[in-house]
Amino acid sequence: MEIPGVKVLRSKEFTAKLTTAIKKISKEIGHPTKFMHVCGTHEHTISKYGLRTLLPKELEILSGPGCPVCICPAADIDKAVELGKREDTIITTFGDMIRVPATSLSLAELKAKGADVRIVYGPNDAIKIAKEHSDKEVVFFAIGFETTVPLIGFELKSGPPSNFSVICAHKLIPAALELLMSQSLLNINGFISPGHVSTIIGMKPYELFSQGYKIPNVIAGFEPNDVLLSILMLLKQVRDKRFETINEYSRVVKPEGNKVAQAIIEEVFETVTSPWRGIGRILDGGLAIRDKYSEFDAEKKFDIKIQKSQDIPPGCSCHLVMVGKLYPHECKLFKKECTPINPIGPCMVSMEGTCSIYYKYHSDDIS
Repeated sequence: MEIPGVKVLRSKEFTAKLTTAIKKISKEIGHPTKFMHVCGTHEHTISKYGLRTLLPKELEILSGPGCPVCICPAADIDKAVELGKREDTIITTFGDMIRVPATSLSLAELKAKGADVRIVYGPNDAIKIAKEHSDKEVVFFAIGFETTVPLIGFELKSGPPSNFSVICAHKLIPAALELLMSQSLLNINGFISPGHVSTIIGMKPYELFSQGYKIPNVIAGFEPNDVLLSILMLLKQVRDKRFETINEYSRVVKPEGNKVAQAIIEEVFETVTSPWRGIGRILDGGLAIRDKYSEFDAEKKFDIKIQKSQDIPPGCSCHLVMVGKLYPHECKLFKKECTPINPIGPCMVSMEGTCSIYYKYHSDDIS
């Protein structure tokens, strides 16, 4: 299928054509169909523009674990909190991260108690702080999927100051998709894969799902019609019993991805079995800093040990929301005890968190 230009993608006429075709093919399939995305930005687009209301009732779009802040284990935040209690330490991280609940304190609560916790735009800002405060240990709490990893890798390769180190909490999307395939109750018929991540890794890592697991996969952009077009592409594969990886976001994502970024990741990091908050340990689900750069690994540098942590508070259903088993309004805490002002679970904090998005765009009775 030919991918239209951006001007066409933003036209109402194209929206009408897409929704008509989606309803037609969904009817031809003749049975309920479930697709899952794993990107908070995709959920934001879907919810903000009410795309689910344009779809036939037999077609369901599930929200998967596509929010890097949400799936960051409480234990990793606990490590940052413990280091932040030291008088000689400055903790730096992205803005979404500081309010995420951990076992006892969030980084925002730690800051309120007097700790030096700073929001930065990226690792380069943290390195500037380290250079300006040579008498302090500056720790960058690194989160995110493949999209943000090369930034950290580049800085470590470039030789940061000795008082700079990183808590590495990076996670890898393909491994999570493979885990989701084992969730038999979900009955996923296809994946809408994240455009941001795919700019780095390209198309090849997704071919396992289309070729090995026989699950259609479409890499999608973030315009409303990008998402609708990706849904149509998946439906055609389901109808025709085809199993392919298709790049709908070809105006940005190249089949081979970003080779330079991939080389940086390969040199600085190694793939490890890694815990995802509320989901569990995922084989090859995360990254660790290689021994070559271990002097900048905060966990090794400070020998941080967290004996016990709590990912999901009592009553919170974030772990079920993140794997598409519940919609946010089905959690008994949603919009009651748990709100963006007072988040109980991680999914209510970030603008990419499913609960936060539903709080903003959905009424209680929308599923």
